[in-house]
Amino acid sequence: MSSATSAISMRGAGYYSANTAGAKTVIDKAGDLVAEAIAALPVETGAGAFALADYGAADGGTSLDLMRRVVGLVRSRAPNRQIAIGYTDLPHNDFSALFRLTQGLLGDATKTPLAATPELYISGVGTSFYRQLFPDATLDLGFSATAMHWLSKKPGPIADHVQAVGANAAERVAFQAQAAEDWETILAARARELKPGGKLVVANFCVDGQGRYLGNTGGVNMFDTFAKHWRALWTAGRIGEAEYRAATFQQFYRTAEEFAAPLKNPASQAAKAGLRLDHVSTHVTRCPYAKDFERHGDAAAFARAYVPTLRSWSETVFAGALDPARPAPERAAIVDAFYGAYEAEVAATPDGHAMDYVHCFMSMTKESRG
Repeated sequence: MSSATSAISMRGAGYYSANTAGAKTVIDKAGDLVAEAIAALPVETGAGAFALADYGAADGGTSLDLMRRVVGLVRSRAPNRQIAIGYTDLPHNDFSALFRLTQGLLGDATKTPLAATPELYISGVGTSFYRQLFPDATLDLGFSATAMHWLSKKPGPIADHVQAVGANAAERVAFQAQAAEDWETILAARARELKPGGKLVVANFCVDGQGRYLGNTGGVNMFDTFAKHWRALWTAGRIGEAEYRAATFQQFYRTAEEFAAPLKNPASQAAKAGLRLDHVSTHVTRCPYAKDFERHGDAAAFARAYVPTLRSWSETVFAGALDPARPAPERAAIVDAFYGAYEAEVAATPDGHAMDYVHCFMSMTKESRG
């Protein structure tokens, strides 16, 4: 990614995985596609270590159980084969939390740490997935969940909203074009990294055939609510106009057709590199906090549980929009007030609030070429 992405990160110190139960559920859903991919790989006869990558892994906590499953599947067929896992994210990601989670120093103390697995080697790659991250033809399996909706750069401003879902027509076209270019770049890099016959499984935020997307599945629109409370800070004079305009998510939610397009176009970089599509489908994952609220009915408790999951991945967008000349405590207070207002709204009128996940699940193979 470009230097313009320097503010993009998930909240650190294990906060992200501790407050994103829905993201883990999505990864668990993708596990069957991963298992199918591994079943098709020559695990017993493959040379060297079985190498896999988790792209955009954040602190690694949400994919820990999937990585345990992968290790189990590989070792069930090749008990003595070494395994290498490369976790990738941007350089300012909290890799310290990732290594502590994999070594059992954070998270569920009742489970054997992933890093305690014999002949398993874990590394971190602090580089954007818009670049090639591993040498040519060295990966057996690539995996990514809930990461590749982030764009390599912001294609322009969104005048009166915070995300492309609320952009005007011209603004949306710019984001859509950037997203198409970026997806080609991502797939081409992954194709180079995969061994012939290697597999790539991804689960990305999308807009499905019914027009649903993250936080917009029939209830209160999450991004509209973000925009409303950010605008209220500007109207109240708490932030300036430039700060209001600067809060733009560097994201775009593609459709399943847009995801599949490069793999169906023989002239695309990915297709020329041998990457082909095996599976594509969309799925909605219920917001676990809204689902839990249906059971207990405590609106205040729902708000206290729900808003931190929004904050875990969105805070840097709003904090980064504030004038750096403001003292740090003042910026922190503004961000706290922003999320506090969101939480107060949910507590007062909880019905319809939910962050249902809408994902496009894909499995791809790099063709072997003789």
